[in-house]
Amino acid sequence: MRDLWLPDEMRNAPLLDPHAPAPPPTKRYALLLNPFYAKDPHASFGKHVLTPSLALTSIAGATPEGWTLKYWDENLLQGPPPLDPMPQVVGISVHLTFAKRAYALAAWYRARGAAVILGGLHVLSCPEEAAPHADALAMGDGVQLWPRILADFEAGRLDTRYCATYETEYRDDPAPRRDLLPRESFLTTTSMIATRGCHNRCGFCYLATDGLRMPYRMRDPEQIVREFEADGQPYGVFVDNNLGSRPDYLLKLCRALRPIKKIWSAAVTIDVTDDPSLIREMALAGCTGVFVGFESLADGNLEAAHKKTPRTEDYARRVRILHDNGIQVNSSFVLGFDEDRQDVFERTAAWVEENRVECSTFHILTPYPGTPLFRQMESEGRILHKDWDLYDTSHVVFRPKHMTPEELAEGYSWIYRRLFSHASIWRRRPEDLSAVIPYLFMSYLYKKSNRVWHRLIQARAVHAVWRPLVEWSRRRHLGFRRRLESTPVRLHLEALRAPSLVSAGV
Repeated sequence: MRDLWLPDEMRNAPLLDPHAPAPPPTKRYALLLNPFYAKDPHASFGKHVLTPSLALTSIAGATPEGWTLKYWDENLLQGPPPLDPMPQVVGISVHLTFAKRAYALAAWYRARGAAVILGGLHVLSCPEEAAPHADALAMGDGVQLWPRILADFEAGRLDTRYCATYETEYRDDPAPRRDLLPRESFLTTTSMIATRGCHNRCGFCYLATDGLRMPYRMRDPEQIVREFEADGQPYGVFVDNNLGSRPDYLLKLCRALRPIKKIWSAAVTIDVTDDPSLIREMALAGCTGVFVGFESLADGNLEAAHKKTPRTEDYARRVRILHDNGIQVNSSFVLGFDEDRQDVFERTAAWVEENRVECSTFHILTPYPGTPLFRQMESEGRILHKDWDLYDTSHVVFRPKHMTPEELAEGYSWIYRRLFSHASIWRRRPEDLSAVIPYLFMSYLYKKSNRVWHRLIQARAVHAVWRPLVEWSRRRHLGFRRRLESTPVRLHLEALRAPSLVSAGV
């Protein structure tokens, strides 16, 4: 496997000086922390600053009055988190791959007198591991728990564990506190979530974690529109697990978004294309890209993972429906399923190129603790180790069925090299000639510019560079929408593929 460029700032967390002085904690001041995680040199560094995580800003929205808040994301390359003023309470979101870093940060702040609250999915799946590192654990819906935790802290009766389900009405949650974010560091700060949960419960997905019950809940479309407009960004990202789980809701959301003339992207499953008229409504509402978890081109793999999806032989037709509506596709694939052999890499790359899929994301199958996949792998003696830092879907942590771990790792590296190559980018260019230049520009900036991304992140210049490009893309999409609106619906739904109705290249 060839070495890839990965600067130290993207590989290692900033040092925590054990002797760094700190003043006494400031009363009613809370710091919300997103810990550092090592970046994958195969993929684009740009994806890490596309939009901020909603977990901490949503919790911030539930903070009682009288508290001062600060948000700190170590992945923005601005050094270790602040000590002056010293927070009285530190809330840290814990994910599997940066659990060790979260624990180190917790120890650093606790040694200086702060109370540390740990929350997130890893806390829910491994509470006994997390408990020694925190004053309290938030297990479940943090928006419900955070106000209770702060109230108990002020009253001097902080408990060690707080639990909540996700059964509440999602529409009742307060809006996220986007005002806390360093806007200059993200492509857009408008990360939104309209729905919670997914109709799938795939065995490898974190939503299948033991103890996690997340019923599908929806917010009122009008709430989403107000948030989108209030943030003043031309582009928004829906971070829902699956925005299309309820087609009737997605239709209402699209019709609410259409008048504001902004652009957005979202994660959906490919069965959203069951109704081509819904895809047209998404395009008219400003959807320019979707992240689709195809996962595999082998039906047996999908059945074993309990993923409800159309037959893989129908994927190509469904991708064409999205393209015909000016919607780009970021295809996501998992490599290393039990039916995968060494030809999976070549077959997957060829399919992506044949169908002109604009972008692809790859993940090595990773058995997250607490999931059915982890239990299966552990019972079969296939887990190689439990170094959570490497459970990031870019390292092999189990023994594949029809490959060696080294062959799977090399195949993962090869498929990224193949699809990020000049030749592959060119083969996947849009059929619409007017969209080729925008596609190439965006592809090269995203896929071939990690050295540029590194500098932009360090200089806090991501937003300044991207904002004009995003606005240009929005204007191009509005032109595409006008052409789409002028096409009779009957003709469009009969899939008469006119050149003007191919990918808008946004």
